Amino acid sequence: MSGAVVVGGGIGGMSVAAELAALGVDRPVLLEAEPELARHTTGRSAASYIPGHGAPPMQALVTASRDRFDALADEAGHPFLRPRPVLHVAHTAEEERILRTEILPLAPVTAVPADEAARRWPVLRPELIRAAAVTGDAMDADPMGLHEHYRRRFRAAGGEIRTGAPVVAMARTAAGWRVRTPDAELDTDLVVLAAGAWTDRLLALADAAPLGLTAYRRTIAVVRTGDVRPDDPFVVSAGDHWYAKPESAGLLVSPSEETPQEPGDARPDELDVALAIERVNAVTTLGLRSVVTAWAGQRTFAPGRVLVVGERAPGLVVVAGQGGSGIETAPAAAALAAAVTLGLEVPADLRRHGVEPDRYAPVALL
Repeated sequence: MSGAVVVGGGIGGMSVAAELAALGVDRPVLLEAEPELARHTTGRSAASYIPGHGAPPMQALVTASRDRFDALADEAGHPFLRPRPVLHVAHTAEEERILRTEILPLAPVTAVPADEAARRWPVLRPELIRAAAVTGDAMDADPMGLHEHYRRRFRAAGGEIRTGAPVVAMARTAAGWRVRTPDAELDTDLVVLAAGAWTDRLLALADAAPLGLTAYRRTIAVVRTGDVRPDDPFVVSAGDHWYAKPESAGLLVSPSEETPQEPGDARPDELDVALAIERVNAVTTLGLRSVVTAWAGQRTFAPGRVLVVGERAPGLVVVAGQGGSGIETAPAAAALAAAVTLGLEVPADLRRHGVEPDRYAPVALL
């Protein structure tokens, strides 16, 4: 009998599984429906760590993750974060309002004049900039490196990973839960559902109430250009209409779209790729045209856009709704989820930054 079954092989499931194993859970098993881990979202992220990002409970998780990223880097012998400031730019009256009333009040953000914004990213057309600000402590993140480190920690602590193992049924037993895949049945004390957009479907299998998750497609393209420096900032429109950051083959761009879709393999839309290029070209001198590659990821949000962590039924825990913050919150979110799952006190370093279980609890229990 497994001490816990974690369903979901992305950064959410893998990080929680590693934390549970580190806390002594006996013979934990991680199940991933796909033939490989981290297929749908983790490996398709723009991969940034941005203080102040998201709703206040998510901001707390981002802040609480910073020191834990450093501790993980010490374990691994290499960093998972590298400095890259975020430059927020406003080009319309509405974007200027958003920047001044919603972005600048965030503690890590500092206003800069238009000429300073253009100095930081010289391809910007300064005459079009109405306002700008910088998040100086932002970082690039290494999502696959972080995922691999958690995988190694999980395996080293005795965890078992099964890929190509979709959950097809779940039922309560006298001692916990029975989880069935096409090839096996597992009896366990605890089930942790950390399967992103699929979590509500898994809750239905367990005859538990859904969380109301919504999955959205986000398109990203890499466009060829010789006018980008490796240390240029991550540039984001204040109205969240586009973003751009250096990539080895050129410039990574996105229209920052949120297109609702069913859980599945997100595919880039040619119109969204064209829209990203059009929006970036409109405010820069780049003249982007040649697309090197394009892909899409799936971002899943719960109502309120806050991570949900807690029991949905006795012995059935959900960790869902990371949205666009799955990487930057992973260290703190995994520690929170492991503590909640095992009924332990939340670590003091998380509480110090305002990470309290009640802020992330499911709306109602069965």
